[in-house]
Amino acid sequence: MLTGNMGTENLSGPIGIAEMAGNTAQAGLLPFMYLMALLSISLAVLNLLPIPVLDGGQLTLLGIEALRGKPLSEKVENYIYSGGASSCWYVNDICSI
Repeated sequence: MLTGNMGTENLSGPIGIAEMAGNTAQAGLLPFMYLMALLSISLAVLNLLPIPVLDGGQLTLLGIEALRGKPLSEKVENYIYSGGASSCWYVNDICSI
C-alpha cells in the first residue's frame, strides 16, 4: 500500500482475519501456521513503533532516560502517554470513517 501496488480493498478487520484464518485452516496446517506467523510478526512490528502507549514508546522513553542519566518527571511522562493515547484514538477514529 505504501508503494501504491495495493489498495485499501486488501485491508480487513477482525472478521475478515477470522474468515481468512478459517479458509487457510481448511487448506491445511502449513498455510494456517504461515498465516498465524505472519499476523504475529505484523503485530510485533506495530507494537515496537515508538508510540508512547505501545512497547516501542516505553523503550524510547527508557532510552531517553538513559541518555539523560535521570528519569523523566511523572508529569512529563503523563503528558507523553496522554498525547500518545489521544493520537492513537484520533487515528483510529479517522481510519474508521
